[in-house]
Amino acid sequence: MRGIPSLITDIRKKVFTEVARMAYTDGDYTKAEDLPYVIVPGDQPLHRESIFLERAIAGERVRLAMGLSVRSVQTRSLITEGMDHAAIAQQYYEPPLINIIPYACHACPTNQYRVTESCQNCLAASCQKVCPRDAVSFVNGKSRIDTGKCIKCGKCAAACSYHAIIHIERPCQAACGMDAIGMDENGKAVINQDKCVSCGQCLVSCPFGAIVDKGQIYQVVRSIVEGNQVIAIVAPAFIGQFGKYSTPEKFTAAMKRLGFDRVVEVAVGADMCTIEEAKDFLEKVPAQQNFMATSCCPAWHSMVHKLFPAQSKNISMTLTPMVFTARLMKKQFPGCKVVFVGPCAAKKLEAIRENIRSDVDFVLTFEELQGMFEAKEVDFATIEAGEPMNEGTAAGRGFAVSGGVAGAVEKLIHETNPDLEVKTARAEGLRECRKLMTMAKAGKYNGYLLEGMACPGGCVAGAGTILPVDLAAKVVGRYQSEAKSASPLESPYRDEGEKLD
Repeated sequence: MRGIPSLITDIRKKVFTEVARMAYTDGDYTKAEDLPYVIVPGDQPLHRESIFLERAIAGERVRLAMGLSVRSVQTRSLITEGMDHAAIAQQYYEPPLINIIPYACHACPTNQYRVTESCQNCLAASCQKVCPRDAVSFVNGKSRIDTGKCIKCGKCAAACSYHAIIHIERPCQAACGMDAIGMDENGKAVINQDKCVSCGQCLVSCPFGAIVDKGQIYQVVRSIVEGNQVIAIVAPAFIGQFGKYSTPEKFTAAMKRLGFDRVVEVAVGADMCTIEEAKDFLEKVPAQQNFMATSCCPAWHSMVHKLFPAQSKNISMTLTPMVFTARLMKKQFPGCKVVFVGPCAAKKLEAIRENIRSDVDFVLTFEELQGMFEAKEVDFATIEAGEPMNEGTAAGRGFAVSGGVAGAVEKLIHETNPDLEVKTARAEGLRECRKLMTMAKAGKYNGYLLEGMACPGGCVAGAGTILPVDLAAKVVGRYQSEAKSASPLESPYRDEGEKLD
C-alpha cells in the first residue's frame, strides 16, 4: 500500500497537519476536541456506516498523534485526557507504541480458503480429489469448502486449473513477522505486546487504517515555538519522500521554514557506525564470538533479544547512526534539542531507552513531517534552495537500503585489510530475519557478519515512509552516487565515533 494514495493516507495527513497547525498557532491543546470535525467535515460519512464513528476514530488518531493512548470505549473522557502531562518537551513515549483502534478494525477473516465465482464445475474435480479431509464438495454446480473439516493445507487451491480457490489472510497478521497479532472474542485484531517489536509493518498493511503509532508532532512544534534550538537529524531515506522538487537543498530550506535551527544527515552517523562496526568485527570474530550481527535496525535488535536471547550477545555493541549523530550534535551544540526524522516507527522506542533518551529528544517519521510541511504551507516547487547536505559519504547513505549496512562494513574491512575475506549474509523482513538467526544459532554462519532489516527492502520500506519502496531505493541509489566521498574513512568525523561511543 506504500506510495498508493488512498483515503487512509489522506486521513493520516489531515491528522498530522491539523495537530501541527494547532501547535504552531497558539499551542492550546484543548482545541484538539474540535479536530475530528475538521478532519471529518460535513454530515455524511465517507467510508463507514456513520459519520459519528468516523469522527470517533479521528479523535483517537489525534490522541495517538499527540503521544496519548487509545481510550476505553466503556468510559467517557475527553480527547485531551492526559495531555497536560504529554504537552512537555521531556515527555517520552509510553508503550505500547503501535495501537489498534478497536472500532476501526474490520474483523477481517483469518487463514481461510474460499471458492470464488471462477469455479467452472469441471469434470476433473481436482480440488475434491486432493483434499485429505473430504472438505470439498459440489453444491449447485460449484465447489464448496466445509470450513469445519478444512485443515487449511492449500492442496485444493494448488490443484485448481482455474485458480478459483483463494487463500485469505488478515493483512496485518500476514505482515507481522513476529506472529504478534491475534484476535479478541469479537474477531477484532489485538497485538501481543510481549511479541511485538514495533516495526510497524502491520500499520502499513491494514486496509482499514485501524492500526496507528504514537507521535510527537505537537511536542516538537511546541519546542520550536518556545525558542529551543531544535536540530533535525535526517535519515538518508528522506531523499525523494516529499516529491520530485524536494532536493536536499530545498529540503534544508523547508526545514528552516518549519523552525529547525539546522539540518544534519544521519549518513554522518552511519559513517561512524561503519568504522566502529568494522573494528568490532575484526576484534571479536572469531576470537570472542562465532559471528556478529549489525546493530542499526531496532526492530531486528528487539527480535533477537526476544527470540534468540542467547545469541543477543553477538549483536555489535556499536551505537546506531541515529545515536552517533545525535551525540555529535549534543557535543557541538550543548543544550540543543535533537529530533530524529526517519522512516521508522521502531526508532521511537529506541529513543526512549535509558542510555539514549538524553541524546534523542524527539522522533518524527516522514509522514509526520509531511503534516508539518502542510501546516506551514511549504511548497517545494517554489521554495528557494537552501544549504546542501554533503557531509555523509556514499557508504553512509547506503544504510537506507537492504544490504547497505553489511556492504559498507565489508567494503571498509577490505580497504584496511585487503587480504581478509569477509563473509556476509542478510535478511529483510522479520520472518526471514528469524530464519537467518535460526541458521546462525545452529552454527551455519560462523565467521559471518549478519545484517537484519525488519522491513522488506530496508529502511526505505519503513512504516513512516511515503514513496513506493522500489522507487525510494532507486532515489537513494542516485543520492549515493552524488556523495562527494565514497568511503567512511574520508568522512570529516572518521575519528569521532570512538569518542562518542
